[in-house]
Amino acid sequence: MKFQPDSLPGANAIARLEAHRIWVHQTPFAGSLIVPWAGEALAWPVAAVAEVTADALAPVLALKPELLLIGTGERQAFVAPRELRALIGARIGVECMTTAAAARTFNVLASEGRRVVGAFIVEGSAPGDL
Repeated sequence: MKFQPDSLPGANAIARLEAHRIWVHQTPFAGSLIVPWAGEALAWPVAAVAEVTADALAPVLALKPELLLIGTGERQAFVAPRELRALIGARIGVECMTTAAAARTFNVLASEGRRVVGAFIVEGSAPGDL
């Protein structure tokens, strides 16, 4: 017996990852990207974990998710805790993992109707490339 649908109408899904592109449904985006559970994806001017600052995370804070998944590229890395203070203060959970793992986790949580945001770093991309 199935308890919930495979996907929810209106929920975003990461369809494909390539070296310098992320596909949200059938739309390719070049460069780093913030993808909310529903709505428009946003260009993210970050090309490496070291560039993730409180200011770079401000668009995520404005979306008021329950969880932020940070895709850190091909290797897992961690954002400096001081840069996450505003998110933690707003009771937003934060997880850092490879971009591929973050995309898979994002798809599962978004399909469950969770208020999740994926911030996916495309390494070596020009800031704001779309």
